[in-house]
Amino acid sequence: MIDEHARFRVAVLANDEQFKELSSRNIPAACEIIRLNNISEISTQSSCLAFFDLLFEPVPERFKYYAALRSPVFINCVELTNASLQEIANASNSNVVRINAWPGFISRPILELAESSIDVRPIFEKLQWLFENVPDTPGMVSARIISMIINEAYLSLGEQVSTKPEIDTAMKLGTNYPYGPFEWAERIGIEKIYQLLSLLAKTAPRYAPAPLLKKEALQ
Repeated sequence: MIDEHARFRVAVLANDEQFKELSSRNIPAACEIIRLNNISEISTQSSCLAFFDLLFEPVPERFKYYAALRSPVFINCVELTNASLQEIANASNSNVVRINAWPGFISRPILELAESSIDVRPIFEKLQWLFENVPDTPGMVSARIISMIINEAYLSLGEQVSTKPEIDTAMKLGTNYPYGPFEWAERIGIEKIYQLLSLLAKTAPRYAPAPLLKKEALQ
């Protein structure tokens, strides 16, 4: 049985926007959120229930810090798969769980996690957060779909169907999306969208980035 009143800590490495969005979630009174300034500080918080590395970079040095921890590390890594991360780490990274923490996704009612061998249920029960395990594929589910919507919007823009503001307005009014595709792209980062689409396009040409999207991403 989960003791809802037992104090526990969660360490978070994030930029200002990410930390603000995560803090907007319902945080249990028993939970103390500790914000880290850099990855090296993770070793000073070894007693934390969990760690959220929202500034993750796919470099081997990153995993050296994770290896010393017993608690799960939730990393903001939408583009890669667990197998790819294993190759980068070149060591066991069984305590790492990929999470979709793109801007705008952290505060959603249900967090999206890539399937792994780690039982994260006790952690999320203490946090009182809902989550959903999805297939361990690049983009998971929602990021892949949003990226394709953004790509289609850029194709329409390239064909001079309409303007960015008009496409954004039409999508928000017609689908009740919180943001239009170009607003999403700016919020998430066009480079991330391009990176994911380019990776997916290696095995499925339908994901090929639109020329205008590629141009903006590589500027």
